[in-house]
Amino acid sequence: MSLRLPVLDIDPASPFPPADSALREPDGLLAMGGDLSPQRLLNAYAHGIFPWFSDGQPILWWSPDPRTLFRSDGVHLSSRMRRQFRRSVWRIVADHDFDAVISACAAMPRPGQDGTWITSEMQAAYSELHRLGHAHSIEVRDGDRMVGGLYGVAIGRMFFGESMFSAEPGGSKAALAALALRLREWGWPLFDAQVGNPHLATLGAEAWPRPRFLAAVAELCSKPEKPGSWAEAFGALPAPELARPGFDAV
Repeated sequence: MSLRLPVLDIDPASPFPPADSALREPDGLLAMGGDLSPQRLLNAYAHGIFPWFSDGQPILWWSPDPRTLFRSDGVHLSSRMRRQFRRSVWRIVADHDFDAVISACAAMPRPGQDGTWITSEMQAAYSELHRLGHAHSIEVRDGDRMVGGLYGVAIGRMFFGESMFSAEPGGSKAALAALALRLREWGWPLFDAQVGNPHLATLGAEAWPRPRFLAAVAELCSKPEKPGSWAEAFGALPAPELARPGFDAV
């Protein structure tokens, strides 16, 4: 790259530059290099930083300002979506097939994007985080078929969403709403959505100044939550549960 960026040390325990030193243009670009080892990734997320790069690029690290996130009690569902969920036979589970979720997210066509940033290197790195109990998938199932889902990283009581997909209309919204419901029940107040767009805004996403976001991350990541599978704790959530009172209607 032609930009002069800090280059990370080869030691995965080495610190990142302060997030507030990130570039304004492109917004949030902080550093390059390093690796995608579990230690480096967990250190990044705990400091409000995430990797985002394409094949052929070095590993790039970002901390945009403002930062897009959801309150776990602030997800909006339209009346039409509520009606769909009310009569749906879908069920939502967690950590049953993480690799299938991240593969589906990588394969999902996205407007304005040629290819995917979820490279094979990224998939391998997050699958390893999942094996270690730090990365989780939310899966929306119609029988044995997966119709939507999302994945991300959990540290303490903070969840950092990475990507989501829909194989049927409403699939990703069901995953998002189910995640919010369970996090709210567990006492996790926020989850990260990284970079905003109009679609996320309609679902209730908020834009926080980076200092406010980093302060919340520092507090929530320090909470004593052990890593491990969410499969049992999350359970099987029937989609009609998402239509009950508790979500803001729009």
